[in-house]
Amino acid sequence: MSPLSNADMIIPSDAQLFAEHSKFLKQGSTVGITCVPFSGGQPKGGVDDGPVEMVRFGILDQLQGMGFKVELSAGMDKYKTMKPASDPPIGTLKNARYVSAAAKRVSEQVREHCEAGRIAVTLGGDHSIAMGTLVGSTSVYGDDLCVIWVDAHTDINTPETTESGNLHGCPLSYILGLCGEIGRDQPFAWVPSGCVRKDRLVYIGLRDVDAAEKVILRKHGIKAFSMHDVDKHGIGRIVEMAMDHVNKDRTLPVHMSFDVDALDPSVAPATGTPVRGGLTFREGHYICEAVAESGCLVALDLVEVNPKLGDPESLRQTVAVGCSLVRCSLGERLL
Repeated sequence: MSPLSNADMIIPSDAQLFAEHSKFLKQGSTVGITCVPFSGGQPKGGVDDGPVEMVRFGILDQLQGMGFKVELSAGMDKYKTMKPASDPPIGTLKNARYVSAAAKRVSEQVREHCEAGRIAVTLGGDHSIAMGTLVGSTSVYGDDLCVIWVDAHTDINTPETTESGNLHGCPLSYILGLCGEIGRDQPFAWVPSGCVRKDRLVYIGLRDVDAAEKVILRKHGIKAFSMHDVDKHGIGRIVEMAMDHVNKDRTLPVHMSFDVDALDPSVAPATGTPVRGGLTFREGHYICEAVAESGCLVALDLVEVNPKLGDPESLRQTVAVGCSLVRCSLGERLL
């Protein structure tokens, strides 16, 4: 057997392999990052510091170490200064004007990355910002865009069904066009109703669903895999079934929105609405790895890391897991 030459020893970077495998990205080796330090969609302070902590932990350097060029959206500080002086409830909805303004700005920044042909990665912030990320990605990829929503919660309450009025539990009702008059009126009139098709949405990891949300899922035939399904079939089969439902031939673009509370609190403790019995460390990472392997991923949200909840070790653990999920979604390989 002849010895390995220097040429044989050259290994393509993760970024090169990701770009070569991508079916939709013109600049697959460039990551467009939007940091959204925003907490207006829910009442617990601290989640607005999530993206800052991920940057401090080195997510940008980690992606560059994988061979990616990083394009960072400007004006991260503006999300905290755009809160209106007065934002009284609209029906039961809290901070509706603030959430709308932030989500609209997110949509513009995500659209810019998608139009440039790079993968759009958004670091939150609470999950209400997905109203903006999905408007941004669908404005470029249209209603062919498939959405994989990894979460303990469905986040599909309408303005009419939400009991808490917290908009991080409502983004999908706006995106799917399920809202009544309150949702269609100002300040959310800019959101294109039904920009994501109901048959292009699938959930993974559900385990805390409101009664009204169960009715919505059944009424509209929205596909969802709960933790019971994960236990029954195993995560590999669940991801395969989820992708088959929204993107059978793997010929459509995918936007994955990953809430860290989909993971069990023992894995990601520093988050605002933890629910026991969630995805393991490996199950969460397998989802990201499998979606990356499909070559279809065009946008990713990683949300609900809250540095103010828990001790320093809980924060370090959750931020580290969040960064790891992002890397795996962008094709980080062990071998």
